[in-house]
Amino acid sequence: MRVLGLDSSGLVASVAIVEDDNMLAEYTVNYKKTHSQTLLPMLDEIAKMIELDMSSIDAIAVAAGPGSFTGLRIGAATAKGLGFALDKPLISVPTVDGLAYNLHGSRDMVCPLMDARRNQVYTGLYEFTNMEMKAVLPQCAVGIDEIVAKVNELNRPVVFLGDGVAVFKAYIAENCTVPYSFAPAHMNKQRAAAVAALGLVYAAEGKMESAADHRPDYLRLSQAEREQAEKERKAQEMAHAEQ
Repeated sequence: MRVLGLDSSGLVASVAIVEDDNMLAEYTVNYKKTHSQTLLPMLDEIAKMIELDMSSIDAIAVAAGPGSFTGLRIGAATAKGLGFALDKPLISVPTVDGLAYNLHGSRDMVCPLMDARRNQVYTGLYEFTNMEMKAVLPQCAVGIDEIVAKVNELNRPVVFLGDGVAVFKAYIAENCTVPYSFAPAHMNKQRAAAVAALGLVYAAEGKMESAADHRPDYLRLSQAEREQAEKERKAQEMAHAEQ
């Protein structure tokens, strides 16, 4: 089975083609460019390099969230457009799960940390048993204090990865009481190859959807939605006070 993987959930833009146990190509860039300007040109480049007939793709795996709201929308639009054009199914891969899958086979518990601002992270806890990934704590949006407290509670060695590591490294050093480490540079950010490889696992389990049905999973409201909700709350409080 040949799967196209896409990940634009964070600062990294990544495209990959995985066929069964082989990664045929991957193009990953961690640089300040708009994903809408990079994803399709990156796909076009690797398609040329491996002489890929796009119709030979069996499914499109996409990092479905959480993450950057703009990045997720671009990734979803790209995946849906390709799905419609090629008449291929989509595979929604939770972003945090895909990030954890970078460390497939790790003996230590894996804790992805994606910076969600305001001292919050998109995170989860994962372990690999019999070469299968299992969620000890499914992906969620929580405070950095909450996830570190959970790690301490489980009292198991852990490896952290993701863009949240640089943001919260000092906090981890001060508050993590279990043995911990950080993933190396080539494994510590989102990679479309991991999304595609995990997509193969999900496809075998029948977890596919149509392009029309795919929706990103933001996990929480956008900043604009939060600000609007706060304005409405204050307006209601003022209305009640005047009564």
